[in-house]
Amino acid sequence: MTRLVARIKILPAEADTDLDKLVNTLNDKIPKGMELKTHAREPIAFGVNALLGDFLIDDREGQMDMLEESIKNTEGVGEIDVVSVSRQSVRMK
Repeated sequence: MTRLVARIKILPAEADTDLDKLVNTLNDKIPKGMELKTHAREPIAFGVNALLGDFLIDDREGQMDMLEESIKNTEGVGEIDVVSVSRQSVRMK
């Protein structure tokens, strides 16, 4: 089955949210079969950072909705923005 990479920008709920702790929580909260492959901090403003994560999911109906819901329902997450979705074999910039 084809795997997709969903790049999602995650904005913290609070300015002082610990992004390292948030990454660990996300790894526990995302549904089985999905994976947070890589992540990076992206500066927003005034010392506040967003989390930019690449999530691996199966190319099946409903997978993206499940991923988005699990991220939104994670403590410490304010808003999310799906930046891109691509096949895993494609290198995203």
